[in-house]
Amino acid sequence: MSRTTPPRPLDVLEVFPELREHSATATRLHPRPGAPAVSDSSVGGPLLWPAGEPWPVCDDGPEHYVHRLLTPATVWRRRAIYAVARTRQPYAVTDEERAQLPGPDFSEPRSLIAQPIPYVPVAQLFRRDVADFAGPDDADVLQVLWCPLDHEDEGCNPRVRLFWRRSADVGPVLETPPTPPVVSDSYLPTPCVVHPEQVRECQYADLLPADLGERIAGWELDYDDDFSLAPGWKVGGFANWSLTDPHPVECADCGTAMTLLLTVDSAEWYGSDCSWRPVEEPVTASSGPTDVEIGRSYALYVFRCPVSFDHPSATAMQ
Repeated sequence: MSRTTPPRPLDVLEVFPELREHSATATRLHPRPGAPAVSDSSVGGPLLWPAGEPWPVCDDGPEHYVHRLLTPATVWRRRAIYAVARTRQPYAVTDEERAQLPGPDFSEPRSLIAQPIPYVPVAQLFRRDVADFAGPDDADVLQVLWCPLDHEDEGCNPRVRLFWRRSADVGPVLETPPTPPVVSDSYLPTPCVVHPEQVRECQYADLLPADLGERIAGWELDYDDDFSLAPGWKVGGFANWSLTDPHPVECADCGTAMTLLLTVDSAEWYGSDCSWRPVEEPVTASSGPTDVEIGRSYALYVFRCPVSFDHPSATAMQ
């Protein structure tokens, strides 16, 4: 099923023509649980990963910031139990199911993080599917992975790595990627198919020219909620700086101001009356289909250097 963003209450670019210079397209990914293949664009799905290429691992060991550690098997079992419980009317977890759930204070031993931690797939995006795809001219697929544990030097967020590929050159595909011994359950995405849809966004209000921002602030409609930035996982567009004041994100290699590549959001919409909620979503649909949660239900913005795709990415939580 496709996903369609409802029309905006009105054309904000007609009301404020100057906004055209401060607008851009973004591709909402609309991830929903499914069974993507290695040849599909996906969130948390299998990757078109060359069999002969080493899988990335994190060797930070005790330097990880650890709150609660669970095995991937425990995370999958817990999600499966709750998924079944949500189908019951009223919602209920049986005693037998509850016995299989870890207690709220349970954590696997911290010593398990001393070994290398394999990265986990976050997203795989093919140029053919994503109108706002940005990558080297000879690349047609972007793969995003992260270490499924917090890193203090990343703002207590997962460390992200990007890989651009030419799919025709991959050859034999790695059939069974390594599994991390432990994860933060918030950083293990549920495999999702995607339903890309291009929308137009307008720059975050505090980054608009002062005179334009003042006029919009005095407007009778809600620019921030209804006209500026789409929530959810998306490619391109603009970042929302509502958690902190806007601050520059500069390339660690060359100092150039970086460009937003990908938004990893904790929810696809916020609130039952959100105007960005797709028209196809039933009333009972979950706003968090990926089971990823960034901080206290924030978003993680992944930036790229416009000078070179070989330069390291950067992230910001907002």
